[in-house]
Amino acid sequence: MTDGTRTALGRIGIWTFAYDGQPAGRVRESAAELEELGYGAIWYGEAFGRDTVGQAWLLLSATRRITVASGIANIAFRDPIATATATRTLGEAFPGRYVLGLGGHRVDDTVHEVDGYPVPARGRALHTMRTYLASMDAAPSHGPAPDPAPRRVLAALGPKMLRLAAERTWGAHPYFVPVEHTAQARAIMGPDVFLGVEQAVVLDTDLARARELATAHVAGYVAMAPHQQANVRRLGFGDEDIVGGPSRRLVDAIVAYGDTDAIGRRVRQHLDAGADHVCLQVLTADPAALPTREWRELASALLAT
Repeated sequence: MTDGTRTALGRIGIWTFAYDGQPAGRVRESAAELEELGYGAIWYGEAFGRDTVGQAWLLLSATRRITVASGIANIAFRDPIATATATRTLGEAFPGRYVLGLGGHRVDDTVHEVDGYPVPARGRALHTMRTYLASMDAAPSHGPAPDPAPRRVLAALGPKMLRLAAERTWGAHPYFVPVEHTAQARAIMGPDVFLGVEQAVVLDTDLARARELATAHVAGYVAMAPHQQANVRRLGFGDEDIVGGPSRRLVDAIVAYGDTDAIGRRVRQHLDAGADHVCLQVLTADPAALPTREWRELASALLAT
């Protein structure tokens, strides 16, 4: 998949959940500013705020050049045919600017617990994702074909899912991972596929305060996301790092905190380990607020070189 587009996202992007809590007009203004600041991509999650397709339209229509990427579109939330047709439409309307990141928890009861509707396609995660991709590819198309075809990436963590990402998609979008995972992912997938890594950061020179925020972020994921806990265990973290709250070692591996120099060092470490792109998730005391000041300060420090 050396299609010449691996650098289209630039080296650094922004990852955020915060747009879900903002009115559409504010989202448009913010996206346009991120583009002008020089970021290469805007990545956004999907939970129970805006759906991934609507959020993509909102961001793409407010900007002219920047790549917009779902990080990720939850496969539990929609049928693969609906995902395929929506992706084609976005690709046609905004050529070359949309990346579909796929992942989620179609194989558990995450959605069933919310709406009571039985979860389809139950089974192993790898088989389910492989089947989902095949179903997307088999979906009939009666409209104009987007040119270029929209790119797809997987929220891959383990070796088998990383290999599937390399075989069947443009690449991988690992979330909540240390630099060691980036090096392993590149070795597993090979040199020619895209690797875009999410990196949580706290921009605060008060290190005690920054570490407290970083610890809360890590604690939430290792407690509530079994696949994330399994991944950090696979990377060599044990009970002493997880049980009773995350260790300093685990927190420091997952979150970069401090000044812009400290965050810049972590970005360079990921790039040196094989990442094509690093998208920064800025953590603040108010996760619903847009971290506009931090986005501006990071752009000034990291995008000028």
